[in-house]
Amino acid sequence: MSNLKHASTVGPDRPDRPISLTAPTGIDRAAHHRLDEAWLAAAWSHPTTRVFVVSGGQVLIDDRPDGTTELVMTPAFEAPVTETHRYFLGTDADGVSYFALQKDSLPGRMDQSARPAGLREAGLLLSDRDAGLMVHAVALENWQRLHRFCSRCGERTVIAAAGHIRRCQACGAEHYPRTDPAVIMLVTDDQDRALLGRQVHWPEGRFSTLAGFVEPGESIEQSVAREVFEEAGVTVGEVDYIASQPWPFPSSLMLGFFARATSSEINVDGEEIHEARWFSREDLAAAFESGEVLPPYGISIASRLIELWYGKPLPKPGDVV
Repeated sequence: MSNLKHASTVGPDRPDRPISLTAPTGIDRAAHHRLDEAWLAAAWSHPTTRVFVVSGGQVLIDDRPDGTTELVMTPAFEAPVTETHRYFLGTDADGVSYFALQKDSLPGRMDQSARPAGLREAGLLLSDRDAGLMVHAVALENWQRLHRFCSRCGERTVIAAAGHIRRCQACGAEHYPRTDPAVIMLVTDDQDRALLGRQVHWPEGRFSTLAGFVEPGESIEQSVAREVFEEAGVTVGEVDYIASQPWPFPSSLMLGFFARATSSEINVDGEEIHEARWFSREDLAAAFESGEVLPPYGISIASRLIELWYGKPLPKPGDVV
């Protein structure tokens, strides 16, 4: 069972605060409407329907004077529909329907407070509802852009089910959005030190948890053990599931774990992981203070896994000297 709660008592300065992109959004995805063209047409033309544009993983967000940030949405009749793919994302408790439009570029805005942003930034700023709508739209856009042709016969496919299916008109095959399971784990040893690594393409000093994709025919527990050994040469025994996080970069679902090491000698693979180290809490605090170690991105489940062990929030990037 997850150790991370979505209760109102969990504040932004607690290490057990909710993982970004996983809080209840208040949106019913209403999948039963996706094949109902008459219903979708009526929903699109309804005056309360709200629409936003997604392009290249970015949307427009609006930094409000009150300090909040909102997803820029318009009524459907104001939306730019020319040469656009339309995705139905769901409805809220008031019956408002939400759609995303995939375009080659974001529309221009007269409002100077509106600006483009990707999920890594916007996911930390938007409300749970807006972040949930954005992650759904970005995931669909990524899949749609990468799967335009039938994997069975090679012919071009067409969008169906309000963006949630691609159909091949040549051979009749249906293709569904792809989600790749990936494990991400905080490994600790018998001294309660945490194993953190730095990938080869990361900036100097950036350390985080180990992670990797689940392979065919493999359980998630087996995947945790294999990835830790392949990347750092450390063997693990007990594995405990903590929580999951959608991660559409481009199509992953991150499954978060704590794992207990049964060996301590580190031998990095040199291909994915350039460096790995054992950190006590005191070691990590000193490394943050000196700037020797940079924390993982705040939106990632990695930061929550580390925080649960560390006992307090990690410094924000701007806080690290």
